[in-house]
Amino acid sequence: MKVTLLTVGKTNDLSFKNAISEYQKRLKFYISFEIEEIPSLKNTKNLTEDKQKEKEGELILKYLQAEDEVILLDDKGDEFTSKQFATYIEKKASSGLKQLYFVVGGPYGFSQEVYQRANGKVSLSRMTFSHQMVRLVFTEQLYRAMTILRGEPYHHE
Repeated sequence: MKVTLLTVGKTNDLSFKNAISEYQKRLKFYISFEIEEIPSLKNTKNLTEDKQKEKEGELILKYLQAEDEVILLDDKGDEFTSKQFATYIEKKASSGLKQLYFVVGGPYGFSQEVYQRANGKVSLSRMTFSHQMVRLVFTEQLYRAMTILRGEPYHHE
């Protein structure tokens, strides 16, 4: 199974980029993982929040194939402990999925079309994080999940 983190916008802060890159390097020993960045929309001050979500939604949907599993990273999604998330990933992998997308929306969230296309929602926290922070937290948690599944000592209870 290949896991892709699909994001609207890019990570500019070098400290975040370096930390994310470190976990990406570690993950390649466990699972096929990549981050795809959709460029941020230009001239958004003339767009309503709904119009911006709609335009970002169109860009998100262009990346997805009918057979892809799509999980939105959304504050109203299912919450997991790290061990529960590891089990969640294990179930997805053993189900025969070829492509699993986790999607980070733009500043206002997702359009209705993206919600309708999604197979599920996962919340990293009830707190709000910057989009750069979400990328780092998700990548670290995916790495943590892989080490839990392998019984490696990275995760402590």
